[in-house]
Formats: sequence, structure tokens, C-alpha cells
Amino acid sequence: MSNEAWIVVGIIAVVTLAGAVFLAVRVIRTRRLLGTLGVSGKVAFYGALVYTVLPVDLLPDPIYLDDMAVLTGALLYLGRLVRQRRAASPRLPAAPSDADRTPHAP
Repeated sequence: MSNEAWIVVGIIAVVTLAGAVFLAVRVIRTRRLLGTLGVSGKVAFYGALVYTVLPVDLLPDPIYLDDMAVLTGALLYLGRLVRQRRAASPRLPAAPSDADRTPHAP
């Protein structure tokens, strides 16, 4: 394989690794919501992270496209669960505006 081909393979590996790390960080940030997302949210969260970390993949590990697909799918699913939970929960009253507040007497 020529030097140019190795450079292209290296660039692809670095770009896909950066994308997988970015998506993994986004998935990890959803961890604080796991208590409200139920069992299916926890399975999606932990399943995506385990798949990303384990060396057994659909594609060899220098190419992280399959890991990125799993992480993206988990993010989409968790986002949908969050939207469903927010829609099902009662709305909190809005904070009063400055015009609604009465001035305090000295």
C-alpha cells in the first residue's frame, strides 16, 4: 500500500474516532436522566456504551462508523424518551415576570 493510501486510512480513522468520542460524551451526558427514562432508557444507554468499548464490532475498530451509528441511535432514542416524559409530566407554572411582582413596602 502506498504512503498516500495509509495517510487517507489514518485520516479516516482519526475522524471517525473523534466522531465516536463526541457521540459517547453526548450519551454520557444523558446519564443524569436515566432515573426518569425507565428500563428501556438504561438498556439503550449502557448497551451503546458497552458496544462502543468492546472490541467485538461489525467493522474493525480503526473504523468507528458502526460505533457512531449505535451511539447516534441511542441518542435519538433517549431524546425521544425525554420528549415523551416531558409531554406526559404536568407543566410547571411559569415564573412570574417583573410586571406581575408587587413592590415590597419599606
